Amino acid sequence: MALTYTWAITSLKKTTDVALDIDNVVVQTTWTCTGTDEDGDSGTFNGATPFPLSTVDPATFIPYEDLTEADVLGWIQAVVVGSYKEHVDAQINKQIALEKDPVVDVPEGDFPWEEPTPTPPAS
Repeated sequence: MALTYTWAITSLKKTTDVALDIDNVVVQTTWTCTGTDEDGDSGTFNGATPFPLSTVDPATFIPYEDLTEADVLGWIQAVVVGSYKEHVDAQINKQIALEKDPVVDVPEGDFPWEEPTPTPPAS
């Protein structure tokens, strides 16, 4: 089943890299990835991806005010695809399967038998 994905950033955390004297370095992201199948059923995975200060490269650093959503999503997707995309897909597919064939609680009194079965005393 082919899925169409929509990624969204839900929060960012930033700090200062004192060693490199760089302000507003993104060090934590939270995000969602929603997969939608051809029937319109969807599931969403909520994730968090850290970016340690030790990974900051001053040569490629983008100032906070110049960041785009595409920049940050690219960082996140590089980590997810390289590490645990199969897990993300499995969770999304599980939610889609439950949407197609939901599991429902059966209320007491709506069981297929008329009388409760007596429980023998414990020995």
